[in-house]
Amino acid sequence: MKRLLTTVLVTLCVGAFAQGKPIKIGEINSYSSMPQFTSPYRQGWQLAVEEINAKGGLLGRTVEVIARDDAGKPEEALRHAIELTSNEHVDVLAGGFLSNVGLALADHALKNKRLFVASEPLTDALVWDKGNRYTFRLRPSTYMQAAMLVEEAARLPARRWATIAPNYEYGQSAVASFKELLKARRPDVEFVAEQWPALGKLDAGTTLQAITQSKPDAIFNVTFGADLAKLVREGNQRNVFPKTPVVSMLSGEPEYLDVLKDETPKGWIVTGYPWDQIDTPEHASFVANYYKKFNENPKVGSVVGYATMQAIFAAISKAKSTDNEKLVAAMRGLKFVTPFGPAEFRAIDQQSTMGAFVGKLDLRGQKGTMVQWRYADGKNYQPQDSYVSNRRPAAANQ
Repeated sequence: MKRLLTTVLVTLCVGAFAQGKPIKIGEINSYSSMPQFTSPYRQGWQLAVEEINAKGGLLGRTVEVIARDDAGKPEEALRHAIELTSNEHVDVLAGGFLSNVGLALADHALKNKRLFVASEPLTDALVWDKGNRYTFRLRPSTYMQAAMLVEEAARLPARRWATIAPNYEYGQSAVASFKELLKARRPDVEFVAEQWPALGKLDAGTTLQAITQSKPDAIFNVTFGADLAKLVREGNQRNVFPKTPVVSMLSGEPEYLDVLKDETPKGWIVTGYPWDQIDTPEHASFVANYYKKFNENPKVGSVVGYATMQAIFAAISKAKSTDNEKLVAAMRGLKFVTPFGPAEFRAIDQQSTMGAFVGKLDLRGQKGTMVQWRYADGKNYQPQDSYVSNRRPAAANQ
């Protein structure tokens, strides 16, 4: 009897230990170099993790996120990825802000056969030219957001266009997609000038002088953060804005719009997030819970952090496992819920259908806001399968 009791106790302890071992998610992001986005992003995933653990976790186990700061450097991101994979034995990798960092993490995921859910990197190469079976992307890509903006840009009478974009993967990808899609809709347009400032080092005066010398009818802008603020201030002083129409990626996101305050240029056509004007049940619940926990309103980063974890949780639940091959199978065609509504990962390129809001900038009091906006569902702005097949390596889906 004593031996039987000992055996039962050992079995219960082993079982409890097995159930108590947390599911580990390794999260790598540019927390120190891009805090305006990644601080609310961190809060978004923290809320998601708190909620899932309050419900009992996943597979009878709690969820633990181990976060690392890549400082906006691919080599730092890789160092952390190796440490998280080899030492911490994380079940999933997630995160990434800059596109070059995202590509480095995707390459690591492929070599180590580790699921990587890229939350923010927007370059098309991530799921197409350099895509692989272990990498999935949440945010709408540069192609998708360019397609959303081109719908509006094509209606402008402008024929002569100029572009301003940071000189790295994201900016290059965004400009290439915008050119391709606008020319397809408006064969009469021409691009008369391009400016490629280094990220975070925009000389707004020189850039705008070079652009205005080409006498464009409209400008496509891809700068963000501090570069965007510099561009807007200089453009306002030179009367470039609002005189010259601008179509701008990301500029309606609170992370960047809030900084502009009363300098917000009216009439810019943008992708963004009018959080205070969205009244869907999913979004209202998210905003209420986010405010209750952090005593502040959400930003796009908040939504992205939260939705990234929701996608991972849904995949683990569907796979009933943390085995990476089973998770990859579960992720392809996975349906999950975001504060913006339902989304899924297309099997052909592992790109999420999560969308974005498109509208115009305006001033409300001393603050910038979005008006005349609409939600652009990502599934309506993804290219045909044949287009993807021509760009994505066949081996990426094996």
